[in-house]
Amino acid sequence: MKKRRVVIGVLGTVLDKRGKRANRFKKWRPTVGLCQQADFPVDQLELLHQPRDESMAQKLIDDIAQLSPHTEVRPHTVEINDPWDFEEVYAAFLDFANHYRFDTENEEYLVHITTGTHVAQICWFLLTEARYLPASLLQTSPAPKGAADEAVAAGIYSVIDLDLSRYTALTSRFQREQQQSVSFLKAGIEPRNGSLICSWCLACRFMRCVNVRPAPF
Repeated sequence: MKKRRVVIGVLGTVLDKRGKRANRFKKWRPTVGLCQQADFPVDQLELLHQPRDESMAQKLIDDIAQLSPHTEVRPHTVEINDPWDFEEVYAAFLDFANHYRFDTENEEYLVHITTGTHVAQICWFLLTEARYLPASLLQTSPAPKGAADEAVAAGIYSVIDLDLSRYTALTSRFQREQQQSVSFLKAGIEPRNGSLICSWCLACRFMRCVNVRPAPF
């Protein structure tokens, strides 16, 4: 039996912002666009958002219901005072992951990393790499220039498998640059958790290699 496709992501308060007119459906909005992929239907979307953005989240949910009625959107309120604070964002996402009821036998999971701050994107990476989130990463981006209006609104997507053994060249690059990266991040201070520093370096390098674009929450 085919598994249900579940995407986890955060509301992009800049990229997902819509206007009041109908032409908003001609604009690329990452969270809406990922639900418009004809060859990649999303059965369920877990949408994390700040309490202050509840109205915007509901408008986004309404638009997705109109464009992709088969997609069930489940909003989750997550309070983060500073979306650029690594410790706070990581703790909030970890709390979400620990309380979420994953059903890997019947569902496949993807984490949408296009929206959110660069810190949020790195936290998603770290939690997915550590298997707190049994998922692949999902990146969306604008359609190529000259695309039809429908294609512009949907954008394009790519799925990133975190089994780095499949990326020989990328893994080799990580190994060559790891020592230099650790030295830079430590700034001469011996960290209490060296593995976290290495994971942070790996995340930063990976995001750069796959060309993930930072975006405000």
